[in-house]
Amino acid sequence: MYHPLLDTFLAVADCGSFLKASEKLYISPTAVMKQMNQLERHIGLPLLVRTSQGVSLTAAGRSVYRDAGEIMKLSREALQRAYRAENREQITIRLGTSALYPCRALMGMWAGISEQYPQFRLKVVPFEDVNTETAFANVGKKYDLMVGPWDSVHTGKYNRFTELGRYRFCIAMPGGHELSHRESLSYEDLHGQVLLIQKEGNSPVNDRIRKEIREKHPKITMADVPYHYDLEVFNRCAEEGCVLLSLECWNEIHPSLTSVPLKVDYGIPYGIIYSAGAGQEVRYFLHCLCHQGQEGKNRIS
Repeated sequence: MYHPLLDTFLAVADCGSFLKASEKLYISPTAVMKQMNQLERHIGLPLLVRTSQGVSLTAAGRSVYRDAGEIMKLSREALQRAYRAENREQITIRLGTSALYPCRALMGMWAGISEQYPQFRLKVVPFEDVNTETAFANVGKKYDLMVGPWDSVHTGKYNRFTELGRYRFCIAMPGGHELSHRESLSYEDLHGQVLLIQKEGNSPVNDRIRKEIREKHPKITMADVPYHYDLEVFNRCAEEGCVLLSLECWNEIHPSLTSVPLKVDYGIPYGIIYSAGAGQEVRYFLHCLCHQGQEGKNRIS
């Protein structure tokens, strides 16, 4: 069967270093090194050449790398046959969703591959946007996965993250606002406005925007909102007639607000959030979901 340490091996091979692979996998460099040592002992062959400049593949490593996609495909097909042979009940994966943490991105991915994985069934579990910390704390308890932004300095304590992409920044405002008809906005367009923005110290990317405004655009008045947005933040924007730094995933969250993209060349990472203690079934589901597009590809020439 497919060995889960192959995921770490592929990340190391693609990144060329334990440090960069650890950043991609959200584990420590020491953990990456230990896993590679374990995989080499398991196979009985050296796969990596370790130098002060990074790591490269041995001949055996290049061979394993080329065959990894086929290994994953055969393992998946074998498990599917085993489930059918045993007539086993489907594995239920609970997917949390709310207005601020919609699950559309994951559901879209799953719709394209679900027929290939009949052993899994998705159950959508709604939750209220009362407290973001509670939402994250319930991952692995009330639901197995959720989808959302991942830029808080606090989010990684008990959870892990698989990135799917980047949310663009937008400026939300009441529908009749003077800027609401624009196709996009620059910082200069916001001069003279009161901008509701997450208070400093929680999000490195958000703090970057605050720094740019403070140093280069003093004509924008910043007003703090809590670290974690809730519906009251959007209500405040609607009631006070000011503008709000928002994300594209929240464009439809409030019926009285409209959103216009902000012209900055960066965004907030978003993806699948799961418990650090997630079981084998959840981790295998994530593997199927996120790696199926890589099967059969020879990623090193």
